[in-house]
Amino acid sequence: MASIDFPAEIKALRATLESIEGVSDPEVLRRKVAELSEQASAPDLWDDPEAAQKVTSALSATQAELNRVKDLGQRIDDVETLVEMGQEMEDEATLEEAEAEVAAIRKDLDALEIRTLLAGEYDAREAVVTIRAGAGGVDAADFAEMLMRMYLRWAERHGYPTRVMDTSYAEEAGLKSATFEVNAPYAFGNLSVEAGTHRLVRISPFDNQGRRQTSFAAVEVIPLIEQTDSIEIPESEIKVDVFRSSGPGGQSVNTTDSAVRMTHIPTGIVVSMQNEKSQIQNRAAALRVLQSRLLLVRQQEEAAKKKELAGDIKASWGDQMRSYVLQPYQMVKDLRTEHESGNPAAVFDGAIDDFIEAGIRWRRSAQTADA
Repeated sequence: MASIDFPAEIKALRATLESIEGVSDPEVLRRKVAELSEQASAPDLWDDPEAAQKVTSALSATQAELNRVKDLGQRIDDVETLVEMGQEMEDEATLEEAEAEVAAIRKDLDALEIRTLLAGEYDAREAVVTIRAGAGGVDAADFAEMLMRMYLRWAERHGYPTRVMDTSYAEEAGLKSATFEVNAPYAFGNLSVEAGTHRLVRISPFDNQGRRQTSFAAVEVIPLIEQTDSIEIPESEIKVDVFRSSGPGGQSVNTTDSAVRMTHIPTGIVVSMQNEKSQIQNRAAALRVLQSRLLLVRQQEEAAKKKELAGDIKASWGDQMRSYVLQPYQMVKDLRTEHESGNPAAVFDGAIDDFIEAGIRWRRSAQTADA
């Protein structure tokens, strides 16, 4: 037998949807879809494949967001009709079906509401993610590769294009570091709560005595630079080194000095790129990431002056934010939000939406409390 107050629940669903529409503004989304559709239909669109991919990706994401808002409104109307039918016919099966749909709509509204919390200056941007192995030797390098796969699988689950920009392989297994882009609107806003130190506890597959090992990896997330950001770096502030790209275990995969290491002298920020085909392409990619990191530095400085938490992203060992425990029990727990999962295998396969949503809500609560 249905046990909820349907009129109150449906009224609450409509109120939440109205709040979301007040931020998302379906009319603005419709105009944006029309503009992007016009750009996507240009005959010379694919003369620049990278620009074309950005247009089509933005169109797909905006259309999907508009459809979600429209579909949820229709679903609320439909479940209201279903309740009326069930009550008129005194059909418990129909009312139970309506109760299940109310719960499903609430879950989808909660997920959509997260978008309204992403109001930071750069939250709507695409993201550049860098993962670095920390303490723990070969286990840490293996953990870094596990995290990289986790985020790439998360992006794949959502249909977000990704591009691996740099990989530095460890000698025995795993990665010393890796950098990749997630090319989707609000990728930075979502993934920025993943920044910090991640900790893995497990029986080491690299220890012949089968001992438990704790290892660490740092995750850095920065917004992708745009041409309108006007982050100009004088040539005198940049040091560029070139070297040969390499694969796992130091195996050479390139016979020319195409890889680029770019150092910003005033800040000491270092960016390496080796996954493009030419030195020119790697240099351009490195400059873009360097500009993005300097953009984030500027944002952090502004946030510090205002005593705000928005964008204050660190990747230091003192910033440990999540533990992945595989032994002696199975648990993934976020140490900031207290959100946890008893299924680490699913988490490592990209099922991290609940952690991201909890992180975004935690961040907003912290910002509100600090205001």
